[in-house]
Amino acid sequence: MSAIKKIIEHESFGGMLLVATAALAMLLANSALQGFYFDILNTPVVVAVGEYSLQKPLLLWVNDGLMALFFLVVGLEIKREVMEGHLASKDQIMLPGIAAAAGMIFPAIIYAAINFDSPETLRGWAVPSATDIAFAIGIFTLFGSRLPVSLKLFLLSVAIFDDIGAIIIIAVFYSGDLSLTSLAIAALGLGVLFALNRARVLNLAPYVIVGLVIWVAVLKSGVHATLAGFVTAWFIPLRVNVVKSMAPLHRMEHGLLPWVTLLILPVFAFANAGVSLAGFSAERLLNPVTLGIALGLFFGNQVGIFSVVWLSVKAGIAKLPENATWAQVYGVSLLCGIGFTMSLFIGSLAFEGFAAYQDDVKVGVLLGSLLSALAGARVLYVCSRKNEPAGPAREGRAFTPFGIQPDNS
Repeated sequence: MSAIKKIIEHESFGGMLLVATAALAMLLANSALQGFYFDILNTPVVVAVGEYSLQKPLLLWVNDGLMALFFLVVGLEIKREVMEGHLASKDQIMLPGIAAAAGMIFPAIIYAAINFDSPETLRGWAVPSATDIAFAIGIFTLFGSRLPVSLKLFLLSVAIFDDIGAIIIIAVFYSGDLSLTSLAIAALGLGVLFALNRARVLNLAPYVIVGLVIWVAVLKSGVHATLAGFVTAWFIPLRVNVVKSMAPLHRMEHGLLPWVTLLILPVFAFANAGVSLAGFSAERLLNPVTLGIALGLFFGNQVGIFSVVWLSVKAGIAKLPENATWAQVYGVSLLCGIGFTMSLFIGSLAFEGFAAYQDDVKVGVLLGSLLSALAGARVLYVCSRKNEPAGPAREGRAFTPFGIQPDNS
């Protein structure tokens, strides 16, 4: 049992579990159980209290309900890192902030360039702009102590900024017709959370109850319901007159994290990664949506992140992560092209009501993420095998995507 517990607690386990559940979804979607798989996802689920009821297919309960808890944990993590972690100072956030912005802009440009003549498919411009933190960190940790800790913090910070960007995109671009009444109820709920925070209420129950009311109100408002989880997180107290481990934010984060890692994200992957490959052809890969997402994830992230990091360091705006080499930074830039969870999620919003494009989104995300994962792992593996010296890149040599070549600058 101790060996099993050790495997589960390893940072890479979450990523491996996501791969396994996604593979299972693909297997079911392309087997004799295909009808059973899709019927389960489309099963209506009703929750009723008196005259009020919510009825959605199981797939939407996963995407609107369970993912709200995921965004709650994301919000808790970001607040903790901003207030007391490695995003607490300007020097710590400059480079990953710039890198994350490039990692969102460049993939979107590639997608838009391929889909510029189709307003319908252009809706998916943000799909390749997301980084899956579970997958990226999971692959990174496979190399253990052979890579500097500063590089892992850089990757984590980039992914956190990317999550913030994704949340803003969802709120601004993928919200529907707004209900002012529902928004007013949500705003009132936020006011109650603010009062609880200012009163230093340490019991989590009131925050959970009010947060649930906010989630229902946001769900009915036209703004995507997952944003309720993220906003609620920022009102959970962190700095209180108790030991750090007893702060409500830490208790909530530590309590929810195993559920998110071991249940919510795998269930999301299982519900969203299944795509039927019946009649699959080369034309499918060359579909503008599939091609835009795959190329955006794979090329957009590595080109955007690595180029702006290089320019920022050369211009003296920021410093390379301590003890990291340019080769290692390039490997991390590749890992940032693993979109998976967030890309699939944004794709489901971008093409909501456009069922014909949903499978194209899934194929593009899976292909782009797979290429990024394999290429990033290969580069970092070579770096760790070579035992490159700690510190700045070797004198007189510069790393490029095609290898280490003489620096003629």
